[in-house]
Amino acid sequence: MIHPTAILDPQSRLGEGVKIGPYCVIGPEVELGDDCHLHNHVVIDGPTTIGRGNEFYPFAAIGHRSQDLKYAGEPTSLKIGNGNVFREFCTVHRSTQQGGATRIGDHGNFLAYSHIAHDCLIGDHVIFSNNGTVAGHVEVQDYAVLSGFSGVHQFCRIGRHAMTGGWSKATQDVPPFFIADGNPAEARGVNAVGLERRGFEQGTIQEIKKAYRILYRSNLNRSQAIEQLEHEFPGSAAVGELVDFIRNSKRGIVH
Repeated sequence: MIHPTAILDPQSRLGEGVKIGPYCVIGPEVELGDDCHLHNHVVIDGPTTIGRGNEFYPFAAIGHRSQDLKYAGEPTSLKIGNGNVFREFCTVHRSTQQGGATRIGDHGNFLAYSHIAHDCLIGDHVIFSNNGTVAGHVEVQDYAVLSGFSGVHQFCRIGRHAMTGGWSKATQDVPPFFIADGNPAEARGVNAVGLERRGFEQGTIQEIKKAYRILYRSNLNRSQAIEQLEHEFPGSAAVGELVDFIRNSKRGIVH
């Protein structure tokens, strides 16, 4: 299922059931897993390894060299998991560090013009809305959502089940389960609707809401808030994840 106008480098490797539409270009050291589908005008450069069942819409540009000005052509790679969708004009770049890799997990949905820069770590089931953009070395954890035209500063983290609002600019970490919005982004509340859709129990959601109030609506500093969270929710997995995320933050969390 390869259109005669497609151009494939002899060093590329294709799995079973791959469909490649008109005017696609597959570069050297590209590996496409089973049942991948490239609609048309898709360009994939390597070294890039792509799992099974991924779908690429027109004008997606995947696996090209980093835009980082200090990148000098060292061997780097891009690794993509299974079942992702990359819509029109998506761009995903390889790592900028020798031997490094930009990594994308499984079942992500990357809408038109979204961008993933070098050395990012993208989890499973994420959603990047139109023009959602992450700079280099960003980590986006499972089930996180970037709304349209939102941008994330390099080295920031977006926690599990977190959401950034449209046109927001995240210059610090967004903790799990929360919504951040604004320029610069600030914590606005709990992503309660998203948590309900993911099957979180109401008791757990209430714990997260209480934790949010302690972190952002009390007069406690971060250390005092963490101490109170650990005291009030000693057996809560969700609050424990939140505390660990904050403790491991290098850029600090959004205000």
